Amino acid sequence: MLTNIRLISVHEYHKMAETGIFHPEERLELIAGQIIRMSAKGTAHESAITRTERLLRQRLGDKVLLRIQSPVQLDDYSEPEPDISVVKLNPLDYEDHHPNASEVFLLIEIADSSLKYDREVKAMASPTPRANAYAKSGIIEYWILDVNGRKLYMYRLPSPDGYHSESILAEDVTISPLAFGDCALAIRELLRKI
Repeated sequence: MLTNIRLISVHEYHKMAETGIFHPEERLELIAGQIIRMSAKGTAHESAITRTERLLRQRLGDKVLLRIQSPVQLDDYSEPEPDISVVKLNPLDYEDHHPNASEVFLLIEIADSSLKYDREVKAMASPTPRANAYAKSGIIEYWILDVNGRKLYMYRLPSPDGYHSESILAEDVTISPLAFGDCALAIRELLRKI
């Protein structure tokens, strides 16, 4: 294990962005003090984001704020940009801060080429310092929509060791977010190909 690693804080990450260290079109996120390049977005990825956002907006209406590929601050060293964040309403629409774990109902990642990263780094237990980012911060529910495998990975019951509940659901299943039991979503609707 390396011990001489200099971790970057969220504050330092923001300063780096403000001073122009990163190219404006670079896709990055900060996980456990490390700057990670995000993979390119394909058309299946983008259409799944659009469908999922549309369905959540129809089903949840004004109960929540949906944020698309926007930062969520998990702690002082992690600020990922999940594909979809279902967060509590905020009178300032989070003008003064990014949502933190206590303000998040559900995070959703769409995986076409990033399934391994989304499962191992953001959800599951692992010896790497980046692992468990969502579980360690207490995100109560995390979904990965696997557009290639036509499955939904659903993670619940977070702890510092990872999520204690993992379900892999086929496209013929209907689910509801923990915080919104009346919001039925058919996985097939999220995966539908036009």
